[in-house]
Parts: sequence; structure tokens; C-alpha cells
Amino acid sequence: MRDTRESRLLLVLLIAIAFALITVDIRGGEDSPVDGARRAAATVFGPVENGVAAAVDPIGNAVGAVRDSGERHDRLTVLERENAALKQKLGSDDRNRSGVRQLDKMLKRAGAGQYGIKGAEVIAIGAAQGFSWTVTIDAGGNDGIKRDMTVLNGDGLVGRVTTVGPDTATVLLANDPDFTVGTRLEKTDELGFATGQGDRPLRVQMLNGKAKVKAGDRLVTFGSQAAKPFVPGVPVGRVVRVDPAGGDLTRTVYVRPYVGFTKLDIVGVVVQAPRKDPRDTVLPPKPAGPKPIPTVTVTVTPSGPPADGTDPATGTE
Repeated sequence: MRDTRESRLLLVLLIAIAFALITVDIRGGEDSPVDGARRAAATVFGPVENGVAAAVDPIGNAVGAVRDSGERHDRLTVLERENAALKQKLGSDDRNRSGVRQLDKMLKRAGAGQYGIKGAEVIAIGAAQGFSWTVTIDAGGNDGIKRDMTVLNGDGLVGRVTTVGPDTATVLLANDPDFTVGTRLEKTDELGFATGQGDRPLRVQMLNGKAKVKAGDRLVTFGSQAAKPFVPGVPVGRVVRVDPAGGDLTRTVYVRPYVGFTKLDIVGVVVQAPRKDPRDTVLPPKPAGPKPIPTVTVTVTPSGPPADGTDPATGTE
């Protein structure tokens, strides 16, 4: 097509239609009028992405070994046994050692929260469905994955499932501007809503305008009704900045997420919620503070002058 005024107008029109469809899809949720088209796209392109990833990734089969852990999520010892078997399968090169570490961390998080998970690998970044911050994983409907399931890794909340094909699924990441999740502040239980801001910290609106919150405080997911799209207790991040309280009904804080969204590899989809809220037990241990340096106090008692009146410094009277 030649670069004419008509062709440029057509391009602008197509872009406008694409953004309109994205907006309708996001607001429509489960009843989105374009959900069928998205599923069709995932069905067509998912196997291609999955096949390419399988050809180049040596740890894919090993990750599949944890996809059935959801049926035994209440037994941490079983998860640890599976993890040990995975380590043996994965070998010892650098790429596989990294996979072992990620699996180990994720299984321990799942065990601590009593989450039933399906393990998966990230095989593509930015799906064709049009979201800004998404990844494609190599698990789909055939693995029991459904829309609006929580996705996590060994660090914390990754996102939620938005589109499901037979063998792949699309995950909307927690730092996407269209992503919102209910949060709960550690210990004080103050509630809020976190919204993604791309590569900047999450923006959290605390429901209590007078909430006592400071830098370093930690947040977890509050959980949704029927645990969809979010199960409770998943680590979200740490507060890095607090806006001054101005007497408003809400208060804004900024949270650095635990998850590094630009380096995702192995994730877990929560297919079975815990029987009870794990509260703060899934949070990582707080870093130990610096050890105090022991001090030694030496007391010097000056001696009195000699009996003969001699100055001890000069030896003279």
C-alpha cells in the first residue's frame, strides 16, 4: 500500500479500534464480547509458542513434575520430596541450577501458604491480545488452568490469568496499569488497593486516611471472594514512600514489588486456595539488622602524689 493520506487515516482508524476493543475486553471481565476471539488466538498461537520454548528449554519437563502438586498442597513434606527429585533431574549447568533455585523457592512459598499450584514456564513476553505487561506460560486448559487464577513465584505475586488456550495461558502482570489487587498491611491489617505503574512502584490507596504506615512495611494480598482472582496471603511488596496524610478519606503509599517482572522464568498458578488465610506466614524473613559492635570500657584511677611531695611528672619537688 502506498503512503497516501487515505492509508494513514486507515492506520489511525485501525489503532483506535484496537484500543477500543482492549478497553471493552478489560471492563467486560468474564462476559467480555471479545473473549471468544482471544481464546481463539490463544488456541492458534499458543502451540507455536509452546513448541518453540520446548525445543530450546531443557527444564520444561522438570517443571511439569510439579503441576500436580495442587492435589497434595497440604503436605509440605511431599513438596520438598518433589523438589529434591527435580534437582536430580535438572543437572548441574548454570541455566538449570537457576531453575532449581527458582523451583525450590516457589515450592517453599506454596508450602508455607498451603497453595495448590501448577508449575509453568514463561515462554513469551507481551501476548498478541494487546496488554502492555503480559507473559505467556506453557500451561493451559489441559492442565486445569482457568481464567482469573492467581499466579506467583518464589518471590511473591506475579499476576493473574486472563486468557486460557489448550496448552498455554496469558498472565496479566501485577505492574500493568490495568491491574488492581486488594492488599493488607502486615500486623496492622490496614486494607488498600494496589495498582500497577509499569516499571515504577505500585501505587496503593489505603482505605484508612489515618493509617499508620512507614517505609519498610510489607503488604500481602487480601484475597477475593471465592479466592478468584486472588488468594490471600501472597507477598506483594515493601513500602518505599508514603504521601503525607492530608485529612483525606484515603492515603497513598508506594510499594516496590518483590517480583522482578522483567526476569520471570518459572511461575506457579494457584489452582486450589488454602483452607484458611495464611496471613503473614508466606512473607520472607525480615533481614537481620547489623550486629552491635561490643565496646570495652577501661577505667583509669589516677594515683595520689608521693609521700615526699615529689611531682610524679618531673620527679622534682
